[in-house]
Amino acid sequence: MTEHEQARTPEDITRLFVERANAKDAAGVAALYEPDAVMAFPPGQETRGRDAIRKFWEQAFPGIDREFQQETPGPTLTAGDLALTTTPPQDGGGVRVQVVRRQTDGSWLRVLDQPELGR
Repeated sequence: MTEHEQARTPEDITRLFVERANAKDAAGVAALYEPDAVMAFPPGQETRGRDAIRKFWEQAFPGIDREFQQETPGPTLTAGDLALTTTPPQDGGGVRVQVVRRQTDGSWLRVLDQPELGR
């Protein structure tokens, strides 16, 4: 298994997602999620678990012909080992929302991911 950089802050996850998505690294993207995480994507569906998230991106990346862009995150709301992060898409439509949790090694992983809220 490839060693991936860990998110040291909740905000790191968005940056790492974009870097790995642009590299079409499905395993690297999935490594940003807890084993039982839930991603509310594709629209109207849920993808449950790190393995399913990896499989989703393995199938999706070949059909994506654009670069993902870094987006300026909104303020992070933290309570202990949980944090709520948001990112407004560059097109101004809706917001992306994630719940992340600090792991025992101090890194952060996504627990819940709502990539297209309000579109």
